[in-house]
Amino acid sequence: MTATAPAEALLWPPLVIANAPNGATRTKADHPALPMTAAELARNAAEIVEAGAALIHIHVRDAEGRHLLDADAYREATAAIRREVGDRLVVQATSEAAGRYKAPEQIAVVRALRPEAVSLALREIIPDEAHEAAAADFFAWLRRERIMVQIILYSPEEVHRYSALKGRGVLGDGEDFPLFVLGRYTSGQVSTPADLVPFLAAAGTPPRLWAMCAFGPKENACALTASGLGGHVRVGFENNLFAPDGTLADANAAQVRRAAEGARLLNRPLATADGVRGLYAA
Repeated sequence: MTATAPAEALLWPPLVIANAPNGATRTKADHPALPMTAAELARNAAEIVEAGAALIHIHVRDAEGRHLLDADAYREATAAIRREVGDRLVVQATSEAAGRYKAPEQIAVVRALRPEAVSLALREIIPDEAHEAAAADFFAWLRRERIMVQIILYSPEEVHRYSALKGRGVLGDGEDFPLFVLGRYTSGQVSTPADLVPFLAAAGTPPRLWAMCAFGPKENACALTASGLGGHVRVGFENNLFAPDGTLADANAAQVRRAAEGARLLNRPLATADGVRGLYAA
């Protein structure tokens, strides 16, 4: 008689692989394949969706290549991506300040854009108690508009603050898909899988949806660790330009492909864009 594992022991929630292809500050001097224009983002989108990504996290740039928060620029980039891949990717706009914008400007751009999904750094949107009332109104609007919200958390202390704000209703009701940023303020911004432990400890019982991103050549090791713990992953040139052996990665799609290969080793299926949309709707 051959023993088999119980079917329920083999079940995994599908892994959401997000790609952050460019970020706020990198340029082609950092990597020649870094996408900066709407057309380049669209080509990148076509490559990453075939590699296994379900979501693309985009930054747009001005004519000088600087980080930009502008609804029209986001619409142009989103339209280019949609022409290339249709609805096969969730398109997530960033609201990152990058030293150029304050919370009211960030909120105004999101309201004008009404994106399918948006990432919001907790420390930027609600830097202190004085910003809580405006933030509560903004988050209530996000819920009414059914915009997929991702909250970016840079430290275990921010996880505690996130939980407190959520508990007091400042962030409204609904899924937030918090993103744990591993190693953000370590020397050289190099992350290791162990960096995930304090975040999960701070979270206690982790939220139903959570993800991580990491810096440096151990990005894929961090992604595999998060995948094995039931989380989701964001990979790409915004945070890491390197392959696991320390050489320059070929493309964003290569980073996505590595994360997808890790999921296959775990026997964990990959989420589709419609699957991501369903997670928020559940």
